[in-house]
Amino acid sequence: MSEKHHVIDARRCKACGLCVDNCPKAVLALGTAINAQGYNYVVQEHPENCVLCDICGTICPDMAIGVVVDQ
Repeated sequence: MSEKHHVIDARRCKACGLCVDNCPKAVLALGTAINAQGYNYVVQEHPENCVLCDICGTICPDMAIGVVVDQ
């Protein structure tokens, strides 16, 4: 059976905040850690609220976040 899970690629995130602003369940926030590009990348602040809707993945211009399906 396939399962979905949420992923964040901290290396690609440029902290634009689009995913944070558009998450309907307020799961995401800009974190305090900094990636190699010098950005505070996005983290799941409230992962328990995630409904795997993939709005974050759809809106991210850098494909740094989203929902994937395990085969």
